[in-house]
Amino acid sequence: MSGSAIGVFDSGVGGLSVFREVRNALPGEDLLYVADSGFAPYGERSGEFIAQRAEAIVEFFLAEGTKAIVVACNTATAHAVQKLRSRFPVTIVAIEPAVKPAASLTRSGVIGLLATRQTVASQRLADLLQAHGKGVRVLVQPCPGLAEVVERGELGGAATEALVASFIDPLIAQGADTIVLGCTHYPFLAGTIRKIAGPDVTVVDPSPAVARELHRRLDTAKLLSTRGQPGTERFWTSGNPAHVRSVVAQLLGKDVAMHPLPTEFASVA
Repeated sequence: MSGSAIGVFDSGVGGLSVFREVRNALPGEDLLYVADSGFAPYGERSGEFIAQRAEAIVEFFLAEGTKAIVVACNTATAHAVQKLRSRFPVTIVAIEPAVKPAASLTRSGVIGLLATRQTVASQRLADLLQAHGKGVRVLVQPCPGLAEVVERGELGGAATEALVASFIDPLIAQGADTIVLGCTHYPFLAGTIRKIAGPDVTVVDPSPAVARELHRRLDTAKLLSTRGQPGTERFWTSGNPAHVRSVVAQLLGKDVAMHPLPTEFASVA
């Protein structure tokens, strides 16, 4: 199994922020990525629908023989990761908003959390805030439309800046000095977020921590690749391969081959 690949998935291209950190931490591993763009954004879907899509993608990865899976989507973590872990006998590492690190970084005691509507509404986030948000004030900011901006590859420009500002400005006005990126799409807008928030605001991206945890889990299980050569990368999407390929090239800075997700894993019952 040490020679098998690692699967990474998201509702779309946002999980590439995690994918690139996994690549940096594990340069010798073969990586598979699924952008479920045909059903994006998850943040506007029901919890049941999100869980159904997550299970289908994990089934696809297992059919490809993966040794570990990364849920690179906060919304999928919130609504599906418990079901995935109970159903599938494979290492599953999942991302979630970095409330605990932010609580240790804030000086003002006020944290802004940017997330999708479904993450905001989830019990998992409520539990996370209860466990790690004590002693600080966490301003939870739903960001409708923000993930879609990244899906379209619109990382700059006046319209994107105005949308980001509409979510950031109220947090800064209430004293937030730390901003948590609670959706994996948002790191691709980190430059704009920092520009609007100002130099005194810390922006927290949990993606590197996910990559470190994956490395730790694989090392403990003796599943790290021992080949001593660069790993390969393969990409699939349930959306339009040509469009997703162009956005992936923009986000990763390189062209990739984009395959359509097989029909049995790309449909909804």
